[in-house]
Amino acid sequence: MTIEAVEYPRTPLSERKKRPNNWERIGWVFMRVSGVLLIALVFVHLYSNLIAGDGVHQITYQFVVAEKFSVSFWLIWDALLLILAMIHGTNGMRTIVNDYVYRAGPRKALTLTLWIACIIEIILGLIVLAVFAIEPCFQGGASICS
Repeated sequence: MTIEAVEYPRTPLSERKKRPNNWERIGWVFMRVSGVLLIALVFVHLYSNLIAGDGVHQITYQFVVAEKFSVSFWLIWDALLLILAMIHGTNGMRTIVNDYVYRAGPRKALTLTLWIACIIEIILGLIVLAVFAIEPCFQGGASICS
């Protein structure tokens, strides 16, 4: 066991040893920050869809796509909600895999599979948001929002 000396606290940054990135610490901080952001994003999303206006009775295709997605603020809000929720959930699953899969090969394979699935789902979700933002009310040349 080696004991590393603690650097003098007033050592200038240029003289300090460079430490490699600690991905576990970055993941831990991300989970806390994204968790707080997700709470705000989800509650505003639920309030705007279920409580404001006519409540749950207003949730129709026309409300969601033609009215809500016509405002770029809600598109960005829902895209941010999608991205943060997917990355937050995937990072949580990665932590579970790291806790319970002891062999390095399967652990790396599962972690890689998780992140690939996360990226694919984010891309597909953003494509759906973009398609509804561009052409919300036309299907086969006939308007379905009127």
